[in-house]
Amino acid sequence: MTAHGPAKHPNAILAVLALAGGTYALLQALVVPALPALQHDLHTSTSGVAWVFTSYLIAASVATPIAGRLGDMYGKRRVLVYVLAALAVGTGMAGFVTTLPLMVLARAIQGIGGAIFPLAFGIIRDEFPRERVASAIALMSGILGIGGGLGIVLAGPILEHLSYHWLFWIPFVVTLISMGTTLVVIPESPVRAPGEVHWLGAVLLSGWLVALLLAVSEAPTWGWGSPKTLGLLLLSALIAVLWVWSEARARHPLVDMHMMRLRGVWTTNLVAILIGFGMYSAFVLIPQYVQAPTSTGYGFGASVTQAGLYLIPCTIAMIIFSPLGGRLSNSVGSKVPLVAGMIFTLVCFVFLAVSGSSASVYIASAFLGVGVGFAFAAMGNLIVQAVRADQTGVASGMNAIVRTIGGAIGAEVAASVLTANALASGYPDEHGYTVVFTLCAVVLGAGVVAGLLVPGRARVARAAVHEPVTSPRSP
Repeated sequence: MTAHGPAKHPNAILAVLALAGGTYALLQALVVPALPALQHDLHTSTSGVAWVFTSYLIAASVATPIAGRLGDMYGKRRVLVYVLAALAVGTGMAGFVTTLPLMVLARAIQGIGGAIFPLAFGIIRDEFPRERVASAIALMSGILGIGGGLGIVLAGPILEHLSYHWLFWIPFVVTLISMGTTLVVIPESPVRAPGEVHWLGAVLLSGWLVALLLAVSEAPTWGWGSPKTLGLLLLSALIAVLWVWSEARARHPLVDMHMMRLRGVWTTNLVAILIGFGMYSAFVLIPQYVQAPTSTGYGFGASVTQAGLYLIPCTIAMIIFSPLGGRLSNSVGSKVPLVAGMIFTLVCFVFLAVSGSSASVYIASAFLGVGVGFAFAAMGNLIVQAVRADQTGVASGMNAIVRTIGGAIGAEVAASVLTANALASGYPDEHGYTVVFTLCAVVLGAGVVAGLLVPGRARVARAAVHEPVTSPRSP
């Protein structure tokens, strides 16, 4: 709890935060099944329309740690309102534009909403009674996966009965409601991290993230061994080295490198990369797999709406198991649901790799939901437990970044493998899907090992004893 005592209405605060986070997650996923329709309506190419998704990821990755740091410095509710305002502007704009450049710009503005989650974690840590923090963070963490699954399910009916503009108009209204209720319901916490934003660090962070995500996003088109892809990857690595050097010497770093070296932080971030690889790959691969025509020998010829139905077990499982993961974190520590989540997600891809029946896809979807629900709930808590209260925003933001990077890499590696195993009809052959599902299973197997490296509950508790006390300032 905070220095000023726990909030009087934690359930209302959690509902407002969940609504805001769910809107962001929904916007992230809604466009994935809609990309072919957007390509047609915006009169662009496949590589061009991919920027509707990529610009969102890049902006989220850049904005998340900066906004998290600003929240730690100036007040989390204040920054959250600004972030929601940016999300509303970008979403409203996307609902009206009819050209690709303006759509990409609108999606980039929407990506600022990625900061909702680290800010929400900080608000929960500041305002909730200590015994409720783990379950609340678990629910918020699960919202990211739940919103993603729900977005893919809802995209089909919206596109079939309305138009792509409604993919944005509906979340726009919800975002406005979230912004208004945030002002009314959520109090401003006095917990502050004094200092200033290290803008050189912010620029360098943005530089290596943009170079990395651009390389990964375009690699299926350019080729992973092309000079442009390798050049951007090298540039990203060089800027990242400069970023670490700059942050290590800054008086008030954007990201404390000592914090990033904490075992509870780097091991959880490693797991985030791997679970991101698996979750994003599944959200892309499962709809593509079931929409392939029956003439391919494996596809079910599902429509966009029918393809979304295959992810309903995933969404339901995440709704159930995300809060359960929070309760497990309270009783046995967050490491147990984290490792369990990685195992369940691994089993999802084993099912997809070895069986081609419709029933197996539904079963795999349910395993995915259990795994992501457990793992996301645990990661949020592990990061919060590993750092000081005044570092919550930036630490959670970096965890979100590495998860996004893992997801981007997973989705693009999957696209590359499927492209390399295309039939004459243009659809991937069944072997291509088997290779991708097996690769994802191997990655999640590494994730299980990484989860075992995360400090257990006793070690985290001992570290918390030595946590410095931050003197709160009045807002």
